[in-house]
Amino acid sequence: MRKQRHKVFLDASALITGIASAKGAARAVLQLAETGLIEVFVSRQIIVEADRNIEDKLPELLNEYRKFIELLAPVLIDDPHWKEIKRFLTVINPDDAPILAAAVDAGVDFLVTWDRKHFIDKNIRVHSNLKIVTPGEFLKYFREYLI
Repeated sequence: MRKQRHKVFLDASALITGIASAKGAARAVLQLAETGLIEVFVSRQIIVEADRNIEDKLPELLNEYRKFIELLAPVLIDDPHWKEIKRFLTVINPDDAPILAAAVDAGVDFLVTWDRKHFIDKNIRVHSNLKIVTPGEFLKYFREYLI
């Protein structure tokens, strides 16, 4: 019997870092997705934000990013409706509420982010019922409990 793949929502910081870096934790998370060990989810907002940031800050990686997204074929989640976003406005920065709402709506196991300032908070974890971790923390958890 094959184990169920764990569902991982990537925010733009984890996605961009994974593509921009030849090694490191965020790249390793993307490699787990490439090998089919995890299933990656992103929202339309994440794709647009990552595309815009790469175009502005790392234009030399834009074609590689777009090809990688095409090959990785993450599960694309529609951006959440206002009602879904509204329930998180009191627990997270309003700019990040749509990301949190999309991850919750997707029913993922993990939200992987480098944004410690806005996402890595016990109160947010309690309200979202998600494991919110950095790429390194996800890899540690993966090695200890998911393999």
